[in-house]
Amino acid sequence: MTDLRIEPVKDETGLRDWRHVHNLIVPPAAMSLDEVRERSGRNRLENAYLGDVLVGCSTVRPPEDGVVTVIARVLPEFRRRGYGDALYENGLTRARALGAGAIETVVLAANSDGVRFAEARGFVETERYVLDGETDLWITLRLA
Repeated sequence: MTDLRIEPVKDETGLRDWRHVHNLIVPPAAMSLDEVRERSGRNRLENAYLGDVLVGCSTVRPPEDGVVTVIARVLPEFRRRGYGDALYENGLTRARALGAGAIETVVLAANSDGVRFAEARGFVETERYVLDGETDLWITLRLA
């Protein structure tokens, strides 16, 4: 894993790469490139590359009432190799630097790998919800 590189999204290529991973992992929340651009102005978006190959992405949302949200996504073919851990740890470091009083994550309930990943790192479910006008179930988990 020494070739893993995590870098902030800073250009159009980075935006497209982040969007690719996000839309593949959470298709019910698929975003246009303009929506990703807007999100990059509010949140810290990063991509993970193994050499030059895209393996995942992450989002760190700034504190809201002291809670920072950290989301790590890894493409299915690269899971269970430690890349998710690297993205997650990187996000935790950033969350703590932002002064997080608590850390949460959000996972599409249908993404059983993502739910297991969060629970294995000490996250506990706090809420299940469906967005207005949608049918997909989402889970908010908080780091215990």
